[in-house]
Amino acid sequence: MSQKLVATVATAFAISFSANAQDFPNRPIRMITSPAGGGNDLPARLVAQGIAATLGQQVIVENRPSVLIGDLVAKAPPDGYTLLLSGGPHWLGPFFEKTSYDPVKDFAPISIVDRAPVILVVHPSMPIKSVKDLIALAKARPGQLNYASGAPGGSNHLAAILFNHMAGVDIVRIPYSGSAPGMVALVGGHVHIMFPSAGGAWPHVKAGRLRALAMGSAEPSPLAPGVPTIAAMGVPGYVSDALHAAFAPARTPAPIVEKLSQEIARYLKTTDAREKFLNTGAEPVSSTPDELASMIKSEMARIAKVVKAAGIPPPL
Repeated sequence: MSQKLVATVATAFAISFSANAQDFPNRPIRMITSPAGGGNDLPARLVAQGIAATLGQQVIVENRPSVLIGDLVAKAPPDGYTLLLSGGPHWLGPFFEKTSYDPVKDFAPISIVDRAPVILVVHPSMPIKSVKDLIALAKARPGQLNYASGAPGGSNHLAAILFNHMAGVDIVRIPYSGSAPGMVALVGGHVHIMFPSAGGAWPHVKAGRLRALAMGSAEPSPLAPGVPTIAAMGVPGYVSDALHAAFAPARTPAPIVEKLSQEIARYLKTTDAREKFLNTGAEPVSSTPDELASMIKSEMARIAKVVKAAGIPPPL
């Protein structure tokens, strides 16, 4: 193929993509996320509602089993009409479980959606009042304490792995189908500790059903008044937050990705979005596609080192 023909074809594709972006969207958009009631569901619904009006089309949230959502979007046509909203398990889960997709190569990052601090809580029956108490007890009883965890690579799972690694303890994971069942188990006294989102755990703390020890965030959070950080209470440098983000299939035209990113950012900066997200225990945070890609790359590199140091075998 001659250089002139190649240039002609490339120009035609560019014009076609530009036209598609200007016309986008001309039909409803699907936003695929995990089951209703899970950690991804509410931010997906808030974003879908928030961008539908200005896009001029419905954005329909589809709840699917967590193990399928990445594969469904990776295989969807790259036209902007099928999106994914997910959290850490999307880009960090492959360290712990085999997936049918590559979290980097098979997706086009759109925008971060929110950030929620995790909180270290224990059942009130535990003889623990502080992070230092927990570390001392865990070192005295290696492998005997346990924590509730949702999806591999999820915020409460990673927070516990980081704590084990940085505090030099061995607290055993008890897996649950999601964060909500894990919380039920903790409140019921069936497990010892958990690292849930602060917003989800705080009502239980206020009611005396759980005891809060510390925040996983870099700074104290207004979502848990008076609770210090894990870093300040005995594990220097510890930081672990929960993030949600939006993606499209790889090869989605850049103008369409940029348009979606701008619409999400526009909504997340509104007073309405801030109030609704804060009520769920999260802070609305937007980003450019490049910023989201950079964050994922950085987090994957950080967790890869922790996984290797902890001796966690790669998924089969």
